[in-house]
Amino acid sequence: MQRYGLTGGIASGKSAVAAMLRELGFRVLDADALGHEVIEPGNPAYDEVVHEFGTGILDPKGHVDRKKLGAVVFADRAKLDRLNAIVHPSVERAIFEKFREWERDGGSDAVFVEAALLVEAGYDKKLDGMVVTWCTPEQQRERLRARGLSKEEIERRIAAQMPAAEKLRRATEKIDCSGPLKETRKQVEELAAKLRKQTALH
Repeated sequence: MQRYGLTGGIASGKSAVAAMLRELGFRVLDADALGHEVIEPGNPAYDEVVHEFGTGILDPKGHVDRKKLGAVVFADRAKLDRLNAIVHPSVERAIFEKFREWERDGGSDAVFVEAALLVEAGYDKKLDGMVVTWCTPEQQRERLRARGLSKEEIERRIAAQMPAAEKLRRATEKIDCSGPLKETRKQVEELAAKLRKQTALH
């Protein structure tokens, strides 16, 4: 079973590509959702995150309020690094546990993990390849504005990630998400056909 990463800058089309891969029958794990799970009460990173950032980041029910936590960490690089250092090991364990489970099931030929910080977290070193989505910086900002983020929030989020050019340098496959959705779909279908052919040859 080939294990691929799917990443790209914020608002670069990653989730759209993940949805297309799922439609084509591939299993795609959402690492960002796993990141939310590990900071839920009773899960590995919860106590550490609360200890590190204080009870001010909690909602009335004692859950981590991701908006409050985001406001704290995106304003301070050292705090963001600290949060990632707490969360990434738990997420990595969960990803590879899921991959092992899928392998035991005798699932699809290729599986994916979708993660915004795939390279930053070092997961890419343990995968067989990496698919990187990209669009123009103007499109990124436009899409984030449409999500309701302020200009300052947009710049902070973009600055917190590795530059797109650096991610593209590490890509085994690239998906251009700057054009119409049907263009993106065509590239994803070509990638799917290529991966299935590779697996059939092994």
